[in-house]
Amino acid sequence: MPYSPEQIHELDVLIRYNLESSQQGIKVHKSASPETIEAVKRLYEKGMITQIDGGYLTDLGRTAAEHAQTLLLMLAPVTEAS
Repeated sequence: MPYSPEQIHELDVLIRYNLESSQQGIKVHKSASPETIEAVKRLYEKGMITQIDGGYLTDLGRTAAEHAQTLLLMLAPVTEAS
């Protein structure tokens, strides 16, 4: 089962969080794309972030962001050393 476009947008939001600091959140402004704004709202409704327009990761959101960021690194193109 492939990822839906909505899930891709949610993953895109999760990979934007800095996992090195729990004191750093994100703020999604009205000028963001409609897809991003809706993705953030869905993540809030799922209990993964603290505010409807971003905020901080919850414990569940942190786990999801860790997995999303790890998957992104695992799928990155392999570069050959010269």
